[in-house]
Amino acid sequence: MTLLSQVNAPPSWRRIAFISDLHLGSDTPLTLARLLDWWAAEPADALFILGDLFEAWVGDDAVSGPTALPYALQLRDALAASGQPVHFLHGNRDFLLGQALGFRLLAPSCRLSAFGDGALLVHGDEQCIDDLPYQAFRTQVRSPAWQSAFLQRPLAERLQLAAQMRDASQRKQATQREAGLPFADPDAGACRALLQQANCRLMVHGHTHRPGRYELGEGYARLVLSDWDFEDAAQPRGDCLLWSPEGWQRQPVWR
Repeated sequence: MTLLSQVNAPPSWRRIAFISDLHLGSDTPLTLARLLDWWAAEPADALFILGDLFEAWVGDDAVSGPTALPYALQLRDALAASGQPVHFLHGNRDFLLGQALGFRLLAPSCRLSAFGDGALLVHGDEQCIDDLPYQAFRTQVRSPAWQSAFLQRPLAERLQLAAQMRDASQRKQATQREAGLPFADPDAGACRALLQQANCRLMVHGHTHRPGRYELGEGYARLVLSDWDFEDAAQPRGDCLLWSPEGWQRQPVWR
């Protein structure tokens, strides 16, 4: 499986959209519907999804055969029908996604060149170096040996294990919130070093659910994408970033 570490936008691209952290699953029909409605109306020339599109992805066989996940099939068909290229960078929830949805798969850090400039695309989890337990877990599950052993398990068992890991993650987050402990953020020094290596000034990522622009010092910065949640109609949440020759713009996706 080839992962792209460099994407050069063709001159025909005049508007590029970026999203992340939708955490889609069987219990998020309204968020999926919002995504499909937004993308059908969005005039962008390309879409970049920077990880955690799904709450869990346990293997590409989840979209084949009698046990195929309906929401994944609906998403695959709708994005394919748009005719616009969709690029995908793996997150910490869906790192096992392969070619099943027809996305152009990106490396964990990918330089996008467009409009005479460059931006470095990452998910954001790998740069949270202070979260040592998570980094150890990440190293384990990204290893070919672990993934091969996991994918050999029956699909039903993989889905059950993914649900257990999700529940454990949610319990950990709840404990942190109750204790008033801060959640990990990307390390500024690590981000600057990565940007310098890629000859970029700007990093774009998701993962932290803290949308905004964050200065890193020495002229470097990171733009953070929002997570999406439209299951509570009274409190919809989500936005996208748009990149055009005029620069960067943040736009809510419910308008």
